Amino acid sequence: MPKPLRLGVLLSGGGRTLENLLAEIDGGRLANLAEVALVIASRPGIRGIEVGRNAGVPVHLVRRKEFENVGAYSQAMVKILDEAEVDLVCLAGFLSYWILPDRYLGRVMNIHPALLPSFGGTGMYGHHVHEAVLARGGKVSGCTVHFVNNEYDAGPIILQRAVPAFAEDTPDTLAARVFREECIAYPEAIRLFAEGRLRIDRQVVHVEDPNYQP
Repeated sequence: MPKPLRLGVLLSGGGRTLENLLAEIDGGRLANLAEVALVIASRPGIRGIEVGRNAGVPVHLVRRKEFENVGAYSQAMVKILDEAEVDLVCLAGFLSYWILPDRYLGRVMNIHPALLPSFGGTGMYGHHVHEAVLARGGKVSGCTVHFVNNEYDAGPIILQRAVPAFAEDTPDTLAARVFREECIAYPEAIRLFAEGRLRIDRQVVHVEDPNYQP
């Protein structure tokens, strides 16, 4: 068996995405393909830290305000990831901006709770996204897994899953429907990466499997 992909999971909140990835590694589509090598949290006291520690994963707390500028903060982040020999970085509700060095481009993924390029960019995270979709009368929403670059929500799209948005929805009900699809989409994107099936051609991600059905 090939060596499992070493994941670095970055989070700022409750750790639900981390829980899902751990479950998929334990017996789902990521079994024997990946392992969570470390967790980096941007804030103290969040549930995601507890989720990581309970799973026996090393957890690092790296707070942006403890660094003079974003460059120093980014260097500290990359140093931790390098030392852990992380193969793929997975943003899981991580709200602190950091600068990716060129060698990390194509090695950092994020999941966004809308169908990019709609409802993305600065300030579009969590319930802000679902509120915006409903405020515009959106009929369809969903989630997007994409590679990360140094511009918010602008990296190449790997895969998307759609859900209906209803007039009677609240941000909570829409968020729950979208999150169910996130739990499928993120592990699937990681699986494709682990199997070497993703190829980036400028801004387009191709799945190199003629029989692949998203």
